[in-house]
Amino acid sequence: MEKTSRIYVAGHRGLVGGAILRRLQAEGYTGLITRTSRELDLRDQAAVRAFFAQERPEFVFLAAAKVGGILANSTYPAQFLYDNLMIAANVIHASHEHGVRKLLNLGSSCIYPRLAPQPLREEYLLTGPLEETNRAYAVAKIAAIELCDHYRAQYGSDFISAMPTNLYGPGDNFDLQGSHVLPALLRKMIEAKEAHAPQVEVWGSGTPLREFLYVDDLADASLFLMERVSEAGPINVGTGQDLSIRDLAQVIADAVGYTGALVFDASKPDGTPRKLMDVSRLRALGWEASTSLHDGVARTLAWYLAHRAEALAAH
Repeated sequence: MEKTSRIYVAGHRGLVGGAILRRLQAEGYTGLITRTSRELDLRDQAAVRAFFAQERPEFVFLAAAKVGGILANSTYPAQFLYDNLMIAANVIHASHEHGVRKLLNLGSSCIYPRLAPQPLREEYLLTGPLEETNRAYAVAKIAAIELCDHYRAQYGSDFISAMPTNLYGPGDNFDLQGSHVLPALLRKMIEAKEAHAPQVEVWGSGTPLREFLYVDDLADASLFLMERVSEAGPINVGTGQDLSIRDLAQVIADAVGYTGALVFDASKPDGTPRKLMDVSRLRALGWEASTSLHDGVARTLAWYLAHRAEALAAH
């Protein structure tokens, strides 16, 4: 990518797209193209084709998606499947039709079978049943990988796919009904500290192991992949390290300065016992995550405190 290349970031208002856009701007790229979902409905094939014909992007970061937690995925599976299928099909096909030089499709670790061995390797894709609670979303994300691979095989399109682990950072969702565990705990502990609450409740036993990647590290990996990697199939992006939810809660409490008790409610669901990505393929290509969990949590905390009103209004 040249500094003046025409680069389209789909989903630039989301956690991932926002981090990619920040990184491109910081690196001095000037030909950046964005559209909000109100300006361009990526589910509308005619609108997407017209946009590509008008803007002629050379490079595409496909970070747009309908996302949500277990509750949203379970309640609206038809929307999660349809919206994400249409977004992927329209953007990938329009990229082929209009001669995009390279496309990076961003997915999720939920593409892997529910009972796949740990850590999760790329070759485990399509080797077993998916987790039921997010199967609709996962099927759409698998279809996007297949589209990229088949356009590569049939037409020689340079379309690649990256599968990040659990993400967090500036621009995250802090709504307690729909957020993931890290931002939810961060908000809970800030509010408990401010209210001088004696304890904070944490869902589950605290024993499940989870991996967390700071979203700006994913943006760094995305540029690395766009510039240096051209191969089929998903490529895992993560830290290759995990920790228990109990240890995560303590890291967050220390960052916030909350000194009350952490009470684990084992009657609440734990989810999968472990979900760790094997990142040896990306490491062999020359990329590793650089932000420690402590530093990433501190930066996310600082961002949230500075943007609290906007963060809570966004969801």
